[in-house]
Amino acid sequence: MNNELATAIKNKEVILFVGSGVPKNLGLPTYAELIDQMAEHLGFNPETFNAWGNGDFLVLAEYYFLQKGNLGGLRSWMDRTWHDSKIDISKSKIYKLIVEMDFPIIYTTNFDRWLERAYDYYEKEYVKITNVADIARTRNDKTQIIKFHGDFDDDSSLMLTESNYFNRLDFETSLDIKLRSDSLEKSILFIGYSLSDINIRYMLYKLHMQWKESSYEHIRPRSYIFLVDPNPIKERILRERGIIPIVAEGEEPGVSLAHFLKQLKDQM
Repeated sequence: MNNELATAIKNKEVILFVGSGVPKNLGLPTYAELIDQMAEHLGFNPETFNAWGNGDFLVLAEYYFLQKGNLGGLRSWMDRTWHDSKIDISKSKIYKLIVEMDFPIIYTTNFDRWLERAYDYYEKEYVKITNVADIARTRNDKTQIIKFHGDFDDDSSLMLTESNYFNRLDFETSLDIKLRSDSLEKSILFIGYSLSDINIRYMLYKLHMQWKESSYEHIRPRSYIFLVDPNPIKERILRERGIIPIVAEGEEPGVSLAHFLKQLKDQM
């Protein structure tokens, strides 16, 4: 299976989809730490604040927005903390492999700039796409980095609150339409995602239904998701939706992902 995927990557037939598990390996703060920051900004005890929201980041961010009127303070803290000058992108095997594998299109649900900084560091050209205006600047000779849930350079694009996500459920924004179009001709490889992420599961469902309703499901390109937490129930559902799980066990997640990407690159 990995040989088939490696060949497709070599032939520029694969879209990479990057989740929060990838920059986590750089030591970025967790969502639990972001919740603590919201509590501090609002003058709440972090444990109490977290309990009131049942640990749901989207709900707590929604409350933060209603109380503050904007997400400026939280966004500034995230930007500063996630791009700490002590982080050395040259030491990340994962980001180096992503750049070297030369994917034509990369989608990411992350807000941070580490993909862009990795491409800058290794002097590989790219075009960043955050909104419909950026789509007009796409070029086939440069990697497209699509910030699917927003970017720190455009506060209005950030999907941080529950309302942001509810508005996205129609799956009809310009970036959603671009993804639907891109996925018609290319496979997708998902890395850095957990099957507990309802947002990614919903997106996979919508892509599956696009194919199912087209009557051309039999020619759909294969898509894959790399997982470090085996879950036979959710894996079965993924297969039903046209996504092949590749499960690694027994290693620390970052080590497993780096090993997986290295194997793919060596087989290309």
